[in-house]
Amino acid sequence: MRETPIRKELVDKAIADYGIQDFAKATIREVKAVAAFAEQQSGVEFIKMEMGIPGLPAAQVGVEAQIQALRDGIANSYPDIQGYPELKRQASRFVKAFIGVDISPEGCVPTVGSMQGTFASLLLCSQADPKKDTVLFIDPGFPVQKMQLQVMGVKLESFDLYGYRGDRLAPKLKSYLEKGNICAILYSNPNNPSWVCLTEEELSAIGSLANEHDVVVLEDLAYFAMDFRQDLSTPFQPPYQPTVARYTDNYVLLISGSKAFSYAGERIAVACIGDKLFHRHYDALSKRYEGLPFGMVFSTRILYALSSGTSHSAQYALAAIMKAACDGAYDFRKEVGVYGERAKKLKDIFLRHGFHIVYDQDMGKPIADGFYFTIGYKGMTSGQLARELMYYGVSAICLITTGSQQEGLRVCTSFIRDNQYELLEQRMEIFEENNQ
Repeated sequence: MRETPIRKELVDKAIADYGIQDFAKATIREVKAVAAFAEQQSGVEFIKMEMGIPGLPAAQVGVEAQIQALRDGIANSYPDIQGYPELKRQASRFVKAFIGVDISPEGCVPTVGSMQGTFASLLLCSQADPKKDTVLFIDPGFPVQKMQLQVMGVKLESFDLYGYRGDRLAPKLKSYLEKGNICAILYSNPNNPSWVCLTEEELSAIGSLANEHDVVVLEDLAYFAMDFRQDLSTPFQPPYQPTVARYTDNYVLLISGSKAFSYAGERIAVACIGDKLFHRHYDALSKRYEGLPFGMVFSTRILYALSSGTSHSAQYALAAIMKAACDGAYDFRKEVGVYGERAKKLKDIFLRHGFHIVYDQDMGKPIADGFYFTIGYKGMTSGQLARELMYYGVSAICLITTGSQQEGLRVCTSFIRDNQYELLEQRMEIFEENNQ
């Protein structure tokens, strides 16, 4: 047995001190805290793969627009609860340019990151029909979205997409929807963490079932257009970002500034509510909110109660970013392409040393290289592998925390630095030797 870069006793003590009883279920923040403690105590550099934080500079066009807005005095003014009009116009244009769908500026509502957009959407959907009190997750997914339902006291159901691709998806969905208690379906596309991408055929099936069972689809586009296997970078020309919005009117698209534009720190996103859904009246909502339709409840009641609007200057930033992208002056896809390059290098290192890619296929094709990928190791559970890698100065979260039923870890490429590929290679050589 070769000595590990970090003493096992140090990591095990940190896990115990943080009160983590099952490391397989450790949250992102808990894994981050253990890694930070072990790094500080040992003096050994950690290769941090647990946090999905952008590792690129923020879009400069947004930074400049936000600074100018602040200089012009915008900070002393409350934003309109419906959103900065220019952002609403540019968001509508952006959806047309890169998704190929028409949506009114009225339905494009800025939120404090997609986290707030998701929270508001989930809360609203859970109140729209008293008979429908449960949200269905197509997993794996972002763990905090389930935490949001825990905070609200709203029920959830979920299933792992792993065994239900293509023609198998519709029957699986239907088995949940025909119970009559599902108010909304939530998924991410590309998927966090598996990086599989739902096809137009699968999205058509979701949209058709949403129509049949009168369910709202919440499409989390946090990793907008980041399927690097196809060029989605040319505005107003196909191919477009795949979307359920082509197949149902019951949708909310959650478009974040965090990953695609590296604007995470300003907490800015847009929730794009389909025109018909925006103006739809639900009896339960009308009774509760003085006759207001779905879209107005979203903004003038729920968002108003949550935050009284979204950072005024950040709205100017996102408006400028979206305008530049639509005008062809800013190629955001080119900027974030580095994540795919990092993923390929990292995968090669892990595969050389006995690891396997858990979600390795996407409808019969190799999985795309992107912001995330998944790894497993023969004979090890998720918790065992996560803890073992900590001894080698590598931190990642377990797939079980994302709703996956597979054994393995989520790896994020965003924080990887050029000097760390060689470091990872060296450490995985020792790992392989010690775990043969």
